[in-house]
Amino acid sequence: MSKTSKQYLETIISVLTRIEAEQQESIDKAASILAKAVLDDKLINVIGPGGHSNLAAEEVLWRAGGLAPVNPILDPGTILMFGAKRSNYIERTPGYAKAVLESYGVAEGDVLVIVNAYGINSMTIDCALYCRERGVTSIGITSTAFAEHVPKDAPARHPSGKNLHELVDVFIDNYLPLGDAVVDVEGLDQKMGPTSTYCNAFAINLLMIRTAEKLIEAGIRPPVWTSANLPEGDRLNKAYEEKYFYRVKHLL
Repeated sequence: MSKTSKQYLETIISVLTRIEAEQQESIDKAASILAKAVLDDKLINVIGPGGHSNLAAEEVLWRAGGLAPVNPILDPGTILMFGAKRSNYIERTPGYAKAVLESYGVAEGDVLVIVNAYGINSMTIDCALYCRERGVTSIGITSTAFAEHVPKDAPARHPSGKNLHELVDVFIDNYLPLGDAVVDVEGLDQKMGPTSTYCNAFAINLLMIRTAEKLIEAGIRPPVWTSANLPEGDRLNKAYEEKYFYRVKHLL
């Protein structure tokens, strides 16, 4: 194994290990909220407001081993496939999140999981503020690393200078290292090897697993997808597809 490969591997392992070791209480609290939503026949709304954070919302959509009633909010404005720099401009646009959440029908009594590793951009903060204003329970998966070091007036920030972890009802720390990239490459000043996607995906999947455990504890069989690539996948998924096809926007 090369020096850089080892550095990247060891850093990722250390971050994921820390999430598992230190965030169980927050994950458990958040899972209780999600389990209640499922028991009440509500959807688990998930948004990754900005750039690569959208991948966390895609991670839990129609995922083998994932919960079926997950409703990812995938707005074309911030998805990278429609333009990376465009996504950056839009995630910094105050007020944009309100229209997105309303278009997905996120309303009082619902739950919204907000996944943004940096936790400072305008769309992210507006999602959290929307939840407060509308009576939506909010769960934030983010890190304090950027929140504690990026100046309040930095261009990447919401005009208020607020941080996601301070605004949500439940905060799960994904321990994203400051700067995101962690690998030192000889002859290059800029680090390589980003970590945010690993941090986000691991944290949200721990949350989904714990939610399923909560449902089992309540005597309910968790609605979990089977890989459609397995021989029995289509048959096992059929009932969930029929139930959620017209409720989960991106399942069709």
